[in-house]
Amino acid sequence: MRETDVIGWYENASIVGIILTTLNGTERHIVESAVVRRVRTVLAESLNEDQLGAISISFQIFPDENNWILHKKDSCCYRDQHQYGKTNYSAGLKRSIDVGGSLAALLVLSPLFAIIAALIKLTSRGPVFFKQKRVGQFGEEFTCFKFRSMYLNNDPAIHQEYIRNLINKKVDDSGGTFKIKNDPRVTPIGRLIRKASLDELPQFINVLKGDMSLVGPRPPIRYEVENYSLWHRRRIMEARPGITGEWQVYGRSRTTFDEMVRMDLHYIRNQSLRLDLKILLKTPFAALSGDGAY
Repeated sequence: MRETDVIGWYENASIVGIILTTLNGTERHIVESAVVRRVRTVLAESLNEDQLGAISISFQIFPDENNWILHKKDSCCYRDQHQYGKTNYSAGLKRSIDVGGSLAALLVLSPLFAIIAALIKLTSRGPVFFKQKRVGQFGEEFTCFKFRSMYLNNDPAIHQEYIRNLINKKVDDSGGTFKIKNDPRVTPIGRLIRKASLDELPQFINVLKGDMSLVGPRPPIRYEVENYSLWHRRRIMEARPGITGEWQVYGRSRTTFDEMVRMDLHYIRNQSLRLDLKILLKTPFAALSGDGAY
């Protein structure tokens, strides 16, 4: 951070902001009280009592660690959300491709859906589909559909701990594994369909619903996002999540977590029809190779 950024302001009508860089770990209400007292003391030196009484001081913490879900109206603090990813590739064209592509995929792949569903039902107890809350653009949650690849009633704490350590670099990520190798929660059929990324196929339903796009950043789980650094959050603020993307094609589970985020941000900055088509054409080969999948 540059020295001139430490104290400054961003004006939008009557909004004034200040950047505080030394408050890590300080409780929010203590910070708010201290700032209000200081601001009112300074204002009292220049304003009379009536003028001071007409001033209202309110707060919008950026980022808000307690409720970070971003709404489109909060553009005063998150103004870059309307700037990144704005290229000649219009949202309308991308959405049209998403709808057409997902409908075609669901129709063409329907026999494969039936085969996978039968294998899941015949080899393990439980439903065919696995539904999980994922975090979409602007932090809005949606229900993500996948073919069930795990046993029922498994303990998510294993994965939560792994993800927390991975993001905080407390595990060796030199192998780039984003998923747990030899995960005991995965069924034999689940291991097979995960290897070829076939468990992701029901996400075409999410694309059709508008929760996801064909191409975009991988949709994270809530407890993953809770461990994000500020720069990591750009991957969910600036683009709709996708079934495939640069990470799935060029890195997959071979890359580190930070490298995955950088790939997502590279896509967001450079997204275009040509890039989307390139990624979509490479995806089947990357998926069928099984390289980096667990």
